[in-house]
Amino acid sequence: MAENNKRVVVVGIPGVGKTTVISRTAEILNQRGTQTAVVVFGTMMFEEARKLGINNRDAMRRESIEVQRHMQDLAARRIANLKDNIVIVDTHLFINTNEGYYPGLPLHLLEVIKPTNIVMVAARPEEIANRRRIDETRDRDIESVEDIQYQLDISKVMVATCSVLTGCPFIIIMNSNNKIDETASNIVKALSDDYGSRI
Repeated sequence: MAENNKRVVVVGIPGVGKTTVISRTAEILNQRGTQTAVVVFGTMMFEEARKLGINNRDAMRRESIEVQRHMQDLAARRIANLKDNIVIVDTHLFINTNEGYYPGLPLHLLEVIKPTNIVMVAARPEEIANRRRIDETRDRDIESVEDIQYQLDISKVMVATCSVLTGCPFIIIMNSNNKIDETASNIVKALSDDYGSRI
């Protein structure tokens, strides 16, 4: 990846609306003339998982840590070779596995991807619980509002840690119900503040 390219890692627990916000953010950036690509880390991992006979994306997180790490490494190397002005990486800070929480951005991946910015999309735990409940497109785990708040708290610690390890800035953006445009605009503004007039 060229040195002047930006790698914006966007994270959030399931149900915050991260992927929708990312799509709208990329749309705004592209409309402004900034060549922006969106890479879904889980999709790249799934492409590797299918080679191992795993045919359900949600089943990936039930695989052993060793298998998940191998799939992560392969996906990170592909991302590192992208040439767009801004590459937005849609991923999770952690994966809830049978062995416990596994980091979605361990140090070895951060060293390959070399993020220039990290954005955490968050929402109120009650909103997240409701979004998960009505989402019929995914095989979501049902968790209490308290469990979701715990995951949000863990996420804040992990995103700050990733920032310290990489030296890149991070922001936490709230995505309230029916506020996609506002949330995406806040991300674009944060990136514009960071990059000056180039966006």
